[in-house]
Amino acid sequence: MALRPVNVNIKALDEAAVGRFWAEALGWGVSSEGPGVTNVEPGGGFVWPDAVAVCVDVVKVPEPKTATKNRVHIDLATNSPAHQAELVARLKDLGATPVDVGQGDVPWTVHADPEGNEFCVLEPREIYRDTGPVAAVVVDCEDPRAMARFWDEAVDWTLHEVTDDRAVLRSAQEVGPYLEFLRTPGAKTVPDRVHVDLLPYPGEDLEAEVARLRGLGATDLDLGQGDVPWRCLADPEGHEFCVLAPRPEAKPE
Repeated sequence: MALRPVNVNIKALDEAAVGRFWAEALGWGVSSEGPGVTNVEPGGGFVWPDAVAVCVDVVKVPEPKTATKNRVHIDLATNSPAHQAELVARLKDLGATPVDVGQGDVPWTVHADPEGNEFCVLEPREIYRDTGPVAAVVVDCEDPRAMARFWDEAVDWTLHEVTDDRAVLRSAQEVGPYLEFLRTPGAKTVPDRVHVDLLPYPGEDLEAEVARLRGLGATDLDLGQGDVPWRCLADPEGHEFCVLAPRPEAKPE
């Protein structure tokens, strides 16, 4: 049994506008699987799901973001100081705003998208040179070691690093972004505005995967989702995530 991260799911009042922002930010395209959902994914014949890219799904909700900092965010990669400066300027033109989350004097910049979802534009780092535009999906947590134990078993990605302050996973194919858990003071206090979607491989059983996750310490969540084909769960620190229904995978034309 196995699961892989396939989407970063962002809630938004105006999912189309936020989706357009992220498409422009990443240099990707947009599509829609139905009303209230904007899919942001690479172009050029990309077929979802793919090991190279964790896509962005923006989903319409009626509630605005609170003033509380999201505990999940995206880090964007750059390949030179000039690229970092150019990307920051372009993002501001698209509607991003600088934010202070207590980062102090650091070589990266912190911004928020048009609805206040925080993200970082990193300075060039060798580790992220081949990730694509998304360097990492970052989760604030109280105990990175505990998160490493859960997520290393939950998904089929490889655990690269675990310390008291940080845990890092990446696809076993060594492509695409990293999934990082960073020690951050304070417990989760509000529902996550941003979360990760996991997908079973074709032929895997959704309910068996959910039962396996419960055995690892996940708990079921009722977010008012009703009768849907996916399952909503929380990890041992309460971070929401969804397990999508497995589906046959299309082949590129």
